[in-house]
Amino acid sequence: MDARRELIIERVLRCVELVPRGRVASYGAIAAICGIGPRQVGSIMRHYGADVPWWRITTHAGDIGGDHAPAARPIWAEEGIALKPNGLGCRYADFAADTDALARAWRAAIADLPDLDALDPEAPA
Repeated sequence: MDARRELIIERVLRCVELVPRGRVASYGAIAAICGIGPRQVGSIMRHYGADVPWWRITTHAGDIGGDHAPAARPIWAEEGIALKPNGLGCRYADFAADTDALARAWRAAIADLPDLDALDPEAPA
């Protein structure tokens, strides 16, 4: 894997780690903070997200992707995230993390990483 891809993965995982307990962030919110697309965030979470609080990352509607909802439900209950009546997720507006605060914390958390723009812009992400 090239250095640019590794850096993007690290930036996303650090952002996910910063989503506060009892809050969620959408793939799109994480993507906007990290400067990539929501599908890239989903792919990174699918392949590398097992060791970060994956249950806090949802769709824009507050739903958990794939078949992870059953595993997320008890964690959400412990964190105080209430399920929607359909049981597929939470009401995003009620539990969304403050994206401005998340972005500020993320910028501080990646301060030790190389600047993404300094790496080869032609390298695939």
